[in-house]
Formats: sequence, C-alpha cells, structure tokens
Amino acid sequence: MPPSSLHYALVTVGTPGQTFMVALDTGSDLFWLPCQCDGCTPPATAASGSATFYIPGMSSTSKAVPCNSNFCDLQKECSTALQCPYKMVYVSAGTSSSGFLVEDVLYLSTENAHPQILKAQIMLGCGQTQTGSFLDAAAPNGLFGLGIDEVSVPSILAQKGLTSNSFSMCFGRDGIGRISFGDQESSDQEETPLDINRQHPTYAITISGITVGNKPTDMDFITIFDTGTSFTYLADPAYTYITQSFHAQVQANRHAADSRIPFEYCYDLSSSEARFPIPDIILRTVTGSMFPVIDPGQVISIQEHEYVYCLAIVKSMKLNIIGQNFMTGLRVVFDRERKILGWKKFNCFSPSTSENYSPQEARNPAGVSQLRPLNNSAPAALYDSLLLMLILVHLAVN
Repeated sequence: MPPSSLHYALVTVGTPGQTFMVALDTGSDLFWLPCQCDGCTPPATAASGSATFYIPGMSSTSKAVPCNSNFCDLQKECSTALQCPYKMVYVSAGTSSSGFLVEDVLYLSTENAHPQILKAQIMLGCGQTQTGSFLDAAAPNGLFGLGIDEVSVPSILAQKGLTSNSFSMCFGRDGIGRISFGDQESSDQEETPLDINRQHPTYAITISGITVGNKPTDMDFITIFDTGTSFTYLADPAYTYITQSFHAQVQANRHAADSRIPFEYCYDLSSSEARFPIPDIILRTVTGSMFPVIDPGQVISIQEHEYVYCLAIVKSMKLNIIGQNFMTGLRVVFDRERKILGWKKFNCFSPSTSENYSPQEARNPAGVSQLRPLNNSAPAALYDSLLLMLILVHLAVN
C-alpha cells in the first residue's frame, strides 16, 4: 500500500498548555484528543514535542460539559448529570472515537508587530476509546474537526465573535501549508455555492463538467471536499471518464495490476525520470468556475530503485470525495457565512504572492497558533484570520 498522507497542525490546549499534533478534517465536526485512553495506545513518535494524552485534571481551565448542555447529543446515555458522553463514528470501517465532552482554552497568537496571546474557550472531546483506523496511526494525536456543525472549532470561534464564520486551507506542494480561520475570500478567487444537506451537512458542491487534456465533457454530480481523505474517490461515470481519458493521453507504459496499490492507473518510471507529461484535469462547477487539479498523481516506490506514477483516484461505489491530493497547490476557502466554496492557486506563506515562498520565513512560535488582527484593538475584538501551520505527514497504513 502507498503511504496515507494527512495534514496536521500543532495546537496548544489547557492551563498549563499541552501541545498536540492533530489531523485536520473538514469531513467531521468534533475536535477530540486522546485522553485517559484505555482503548488506544498512540505511538510515542506521533509528534516531536507533543503530548501523548490530554489529561483534564492537569488543566486548571478544564471543566466537564454537563448532560443538560445544548451541545450534548447523547443525553439519554448520561450516567451522571455532570458529564456528557460523546461517540463519533467515521466512514472508514470500524473507526470511531468515544469519551466525554469538556471545555478548555485553545491558545492563539496575533500576527502583528506586537503579538498578543489570546485564550479562546472551546469544546473538545476527551477521547477514552479509539477504534479502527485511529489504532493504525490515522490520527494518533487527535482529530481537529472542521465541519459545519455547531460543535466544530470554526463554529465556536464565530459564535464567540472572534472570527468570521469562514476559514481557508492552503496546501503547499512541498507538504507544508496553513489553515486560516476567519478568511473569507479574495477578489480574484474562483467560487461556487455549497450544496449543504441539512440532515447531513458537508462541504459539497455540484460539478457540471470535466476536462481531461483535450477532452471536455458535460457531466453532473455532487462531490464532497474532505481534507481528512488523502486521495480522491469518484464513482462512475466520473471515475471511468477521467481515468480512461487520462490513460489515452499519457505516453508511458502502464504498470501491471498490483494488489498493494489501490489505484487502477499506474505507470512505470525509468531511473532517469521523476515524472512524465500528463494531461490537465479541470472540474467545471455549476456556476462555470474552473477548479484546476494541480497534480492528481503520486509517485510510489514498488521496490528499491523501482517507482511508478499513479493517478491517485480510487473508484467509489457511491460517494464522490475530493481529497487532499486534488487540493494541493490551492488555497481553498470554506465560507460558511456566504455558503460558498472558493479557491485559487496560492503561496501558502504570503497572502499576496503565489510563487517563490520560503517555509523558513513562516515558522510559528512553538505550540502557539497565530492570529492576524483586523485592527490594533484588544484580543476580544473580531479578527480576520487565525493561522495554523500545516505539515503533510506520510503514514504507512496496512
């Protein structure tokens, strides 16, 4: 199997602060950390300098969410009125997190000439039992839910008036990026309306056409944007059209089927080449905006000195999911206030440029998130964006 690739961010929670490297997931809502965890054993190497478990009793600002809270969805399962349980079940087979809800502070820092520390009271899950992919290092240090529901961190920050009800994520091609809470738009971005299902709200949009190289076609389908999914999953007819059109235009030897690789279309790389010319893939939205796929593939090591380039799309039976690989090289704006998805090619380390950036120029203070203020007012005012550094981590999942 090729390694799974997820973006993580360092976040600091509690008093005194404990730092965790959490996976970022727009496909789920709750922020949870491994906590008093009998049902899971995160690897000690989950993150350099990060804590293994969140321990509420060691934080003077931690308090349990009571059973009668509006945030408590499992009130009928409360064993005590003082503590609300939670259980999150994920799409991956047998994958879940359960425990109880707590409130604590998340540390933020203003990004200006005189940085200020801001403590935002948020809600999170104290995860006592993890199952499935979480035991295979999918999110060994916790999961940062960025979904639409009111329990997600973007929702809480907006409810408290700290940021606008929007955020963006920038995925650098070098594996480093950032998440920016409160970021709504730029004047030159492409955008399209979000198709929000009230029963199961996700960041979904309608695609009305696909172009692969010199082959455009009309095709209507709905797809979800999910940063918690490494690769892109497409059902027919979109999957067959893209893969076959791609294959017809690639001048390379197709690699024989390999049960270790989940991708159907892979191509042999010679020792002298890292890549070969590939056709552009562009998705046309219902508004006519064009979503460019910067690099849809992944280079995989088959054995020593032998590599293949794979079109990193997995065939799905039903759901269409745009994963992280299709978002690489873009800043994607999840504007929940305007119900808009926006995007543009972007330099993750400078708001105004798109090339020649240097990760060394954008280092965060260790364990502290960054917040850029709208003006020079006190930290309680509205801020235009909260910044977190993202790190792409490759995890070998069997």
